[in-house]
Amino acid sequence: MERRLSFLFVLIALSLFVIGSKAQAVSELRGRWHVTFKMAGLEKNVTFEAGENGSGSFKLLDTAFDDKPVAQPVPAVWSQLTNDRVSFSGEAELPIGTCCREVGTMIFKGKFTTSKTIQGTLIFVTSVDQEESAFKFRSEVGTFTANRVLN
Repeated sequence: MERRLSFLFVLIALSLFVIGSKAQAVSELRGRWHVTFKMAGLEKNVTFEAGENGSGSFKLLDTAFDDKPVAQPVPAVWSQLTNDRVSFSGEAELPIGTCCREVGTMIFKGKFTTSKTIQGTLIFVTSVDQEESAFKFRSEVGTFTANRVLN
């Protein structure tokens, strides 16, 4: 009986240790991130600042005319799931194609590959009507990598 109780105690202690280790392994999104994204022949950069309670901002670094930074940050939102999956989104005006700029929502969905790197998919949905689309909006899909900026 005493051995069973000792074994049970060790098993419970080990389980709590493993659960605690997994909880600590979940990476934290809050902070500043340098995001490089590729989409529709573009490779652009943005700084994403993840604040408290799902609020944040984007600073578009090379999306204005002549690849200059956008003057002011724009509001963004983010969420994080317990399995290291994250999403963040905000409005942007991007140079799509060779002649035009389009306003839309950038939606980044990814997963921590390390505590300092996120990789995933970017979806850019414009407010332009497109009859051929099932959703009636123009959209582009790309990829991104985000690296934590250390202050």
